[in-house]
Amino acid sequence: MVRLQHNMPPKTRGQHGNEESSRNINYIRSKKLRCVMASKRKSKDDISVPSLTHRQYEDDVYFMSVALMFAKKSPDPSTKVGACIVNEGKIVGVGFNMMPNGCEEAFIKLWKRDDEDRLKTKYPYVCHAELNAIMNKTSVDVKGCTIYVTLFPCNECAKLIIQSGIRKVLYLSNKYADTEDNEASVELLNRAGVTHRPFTLKQEVRDLLDSINPFAE
Repeated sequence: MVRLQHNMPPKTRGQHGNEESSRNINYIRSKKLRCVMASKRKSKDDISVPSLTHRQYEDDVYFMSVALMFAKKSPDPSTKVGACIVNEGKIVGVGFNMMPNGCEEAFIKLWKRDDEDRLKTKYPYVCHAELNAIMNKTSVDVKGCTIYVTLFPCNECAKLIIQSGIRKVLYLSNKYADTEDNEASVELLNRAGVTHRPFTLKQEVRDLLDSINPFAE
């Protein structure tokens, strides 16, 4: 018996190209699927590693809490400010706004904010928290340190921060943001390359302070 042979027409260049494109697409899809599966396996293995380390998160909250606690020591009846200087996770200086050493009793009645005579207000005499924290430093210097402050630094304190070598400022409040002195402070810090940003973990600070139990055994 003679078998009939069906002569198939030769494949055109276009058909060859379509088959090759189809193989390439299938290869790419297969490769993407393998990458996705590998990524999922890696995610399961690394699930305990957060994007922001838990240690850093706790440190920010802790150090701002220290600044707040030292603010409570301020004798200023209207604005209590605290500062905490940190170097590589260690506190190297703390301070709060107060009158100069030895002048506390003499200027006890000069905490007023408003008076026709400026010399009868606190402003010409008070030492701000940043100044006291820098002066109270326990290290040789504070170059490269971070300062946590409960109030954005004034222009005079911005100069001190720059000259002392502090490179980062975290502040809790900026209630004088619209004043010229504040604008000058921002300009100074920016020009000197000192980074500054608002502290946003306020609820965490409250939770930490509320969790402190002095009667715990």
